[in-house]
Amino acid sequence: MGNFIIQGGKQLQGEIIPQGAKNEALQVICATLLTKEKVRIHNVPYIRDVRKLIDILKSMGVTIERINEDTYDFQAADINIEDLKTPEFIKLSGSIRASLMIIGPLLGRFGKAYMAQPGGDKIGLRPMNTHFEGFAALGAKVEYDAASSIFTFSGQPLVGTYMLLNEASVTGTANVVMAAVMAKGKTTIFNAACEPYLYQLCTMLNSMGARISGIGSNLLTIEGVEELHGCEHTILPDMIEVGSFMGMAAVIGSGITIKNCACQHLGIIPSVFGKLGIRYEQRGDDIYIPRQEEYEIETNMDGSILTIADAPWPGFTPDLISIALVTAIQAKGSVLIHQKMFESRLFFVDTLRVMGAQITLCDPHRAIVIGLNRKKNLRATTMSSPDIRAGVALLIAALSADGRSVIQNSEQIDRGYQNIVQRLQQLGADIEAEGMTY
Repeated sequence: MGNFIIQGGKQLQGEIIPQGAKNEALQVICATLLTKEKVRIHNVPYIRDVRKLIDILKSMGVTIERINEDTYDFQAADINIEDLKTPEFIKLSGSIRASLMIIGPLLGRFGKAYMAQPGGDKIGLRPMNTHFEGFAALGAKVEYDAASSIFTFSGQPLVGTYMLLNEASVTGTANVVMAAVMAKGKTTIFNAACEPYLYQLCTMLNSMGARISGIGSNLLTIEGVEELHGCEHTILPDMIEVGSFMGMAAVIGSGITIKNCACQHLGIIPSVFGKLGIRYEQRGDDIYIPRQEEYEIETNMDGSILTIADAPWPGFTPDLISIALVTAIQAKGSVLIHQKMFESRLFFVDTLRVMGAQITLCDPHRAIVIGLNRKKNLRATTMSSPDIRAGVALLIAALSADGRSVIQNSEQIDRGYQNIVQRLQQLGADIEAEGMTY
């Protein structure tokens, strides 16, 4: 198990560049399974989850070449579907939740797929109903073998249809879209997720020869095609990193510029942090956050406490709820943080309370933060990262705290944030990695 060792209290200053978007990368890498031709992807983040997914594709027979530090060529010319039932593949694919997204492409191209129970963050119930119901609507059959813990999917041919997704699931929408692009006839997907990740995935699929309309909306229409070909695609900057760095800059920054943010794809993320009192300037495609001597949380027009809640896009992404919460700790005023989607994602606030934060956990989904207004600093402590996003929230808290903190299980953070130690060191942070393997 790796640790981050942090000596808090250092003011950070300078420029930082967001990595390629983790959630987009996991989708578009799986989409390379839809063609036997070569697909080149740029701005791929070098993080644990992406590296694991690449290992999974390699084990399936995909030829993968790393062209430079963030560009890869993928060619799925020789895939043996039956290899997906081997114990070795089951163990490997079960290590991350992203392995679930190989099913749609394999069903679409081969009419058959196998899957182990996926891994991933332990942040509450994460049902797969949207995926399975979407596949079933296209004519696929799903069987589960409890003895081997293997799901078997079969559907040859898949047939287009109208479907209303039971929720606007990002990965569910992506999986069903990848299955439908080579289905017979027309598929209409209503209540589709419309995050930038889906916009990018559908744009990439169209450049491969798919026929998808309604991109960027919650109503997608897909005309099935016989086959797809290769393409070249560039992943967006990670909007979760942009939001994380905005929060970090407010709490411990002394003037930080976040470079190349793709601001047109950030939605309401900057304005939500603005409601926490954070001042920022958009300079072209960069965001500059000056030193915040004080930042005051807005109240509602009737004077009631501000609520920040997650919602499907274009609402505020649940992946930044933890960051908003930790940012509010040193603000002036109070805010209600409402994490609607996952019932275990706010439990990390117990650690923040030990560090001196004034937070009341109302229930598994809601917490009230009473800002300290920089009247006192947090206390350093030893803590453990429960998941990627809570881990980064704890990292921000540790960077702002008085004394030496240790974040155990730091591999969780490394799953989603590329070279985070080195990038923070370049801003002036006193942080070291201990016992990490890459």
